[in-house]
Amino acid sequence: MPVRALKDSLMNPLSIPGMAEATRLTREGRLAEAAALIQRVLGDADAPPATPPTPQPCEASRTARIVDVDPATGEALDPRAAPTGEPRRMPGQARPEAKAGGSTAAPKELHALLGRLHAEGLRRGPGVKARHPGAHAPAPMPEGARFLQSSFTGEAGSRDYKLYIPAGLPAGVAPPLVVMLHGCTQSPDDFAAGTRMNVLAEEHGLLVAYPAQAQSANAQKCWNWFNPGDQRRGAGEPAIIAGITRQVLREHGADARRVYVAGLSAGGAKAAIMGMAYRELYAAVGVHSGLACGAARDLPSAFSAMRGGGPAPTARRRDIVPTIVFHADRDSTVHPLNGDHVVAQSGGGGDLRRETQRGQVPGGHAWTRTLHSDAAGQVLLEQWLVHGGGHAWSGGSPAGSYTDPRGPDASGEMVRFFLSHELRSGT
Repeated sequence: MPVRALKDSLMNPLSIPGMAEATRLTREGRLAEAAALIQRVLGDADAPPATPPTPQPCEASRTARIVDVDPATGEALDPRAAPTGEPRRMPGQARPEAKAGGSTAAPKELHALLGRLHAEGLRRGPGVKARHPGAHAPAPMPEGARFLQSSFTGEAGSRDYKLYIPAGLPAGVAPPLVVMLHGCTQSPDDFAAGTRMNVLAEEHGLLVAYPAQAQSANAQKCWNWFNPGDQRRGAGEPAIIAGITRQVLREHGADARRVYVAGLSAGGAKAAIMGMAYRELYAAVGVHSGLACGAARDLPSAFSAMRGGGPAPTARRRDIVPTIVFHADRDSTVHPLNGDHVVAQSGGGGDLRRETQRGQVPGGHAWTRTLHSDAAGQVLLEQWLVHGGGHAWSGGSPAGSYTDPRGPDASGEMVRFFLSHELRSGT
């Protein structure tokens, strides 16, 4: 749909061809059909499909942040960070039209529907345990363990986070650190419960940090992986997450050679961005049901990427970023092709030996694992495809939201992969 026609329909968004039908499909839970209709509204899909432009490399992106809209209030959100790190609200200001080289603006009602589709998509898929975030009961902690509430403030803004410190850390030993980025609508407590990462922290002597996305930054509490301003080092959310990581290193004596970042869905996409933007900080990356760095530059291209459209993004750096990927082949929210894109991008064009393994979780899902190893036999890239699973953390606990307990155990496999990698001098 041309931008002018979309603008003329702001006063009555349901008059946009297909929008009433998309709303009806959403209410009936037929999200894939609704998403396809919305994509046609945004991109004039009735016309012969054009070859999508290759997204810009994450670290090279210089496009301004898109202006978001709070679906709860209908107010525009100023992308410029206020002194507190929260976006400034601009009551009554209309969502601006796209400028040359920018993103196509959508009316606030359409934006809210897009957010609802993304959030509700997390609840779909075979075996997904979709308890309401925050509805879980806190798991009892071992005596001496701590789950601290903290915050970070830097030039790019501020975020709260939680830090799990296991009981009985050996004195004088710097523990590894895992940074966990939650998915849309989730919280640090919910994500910790669902992934069981704190249990693994006790087993392996890890610190685990859980940055919390602010609802003022995204109405669904998604990390803004599709915003160009949040895709490069030194700015936006990457700078904040890196700041949290460095603060934990400084204040709690973690091992700077063994720092890792992982996430689910929007958090997985953000983890991929962190691995590309801060190679000197993170020794390895875990991406669960996520997308490659630079897969999208605005909401329309985000939907296209989530549905599997567009070429694999590239990045400036040519070295290999050790990465483990989990994705399910029946994920109706983020197409599994995105897992292939993450692996291709993280490989940096390296010449690696490939090996494929297959297995079955007793009473659970079958899986295919592809290992990419260097000449010395070290696995640098590891890709798991879960057969029959949906958009949920594989092998997670029903104590948290958006988990699939039928495995395989993504948390355990990620920790195993992480601990086999550390930063080398000069990285």
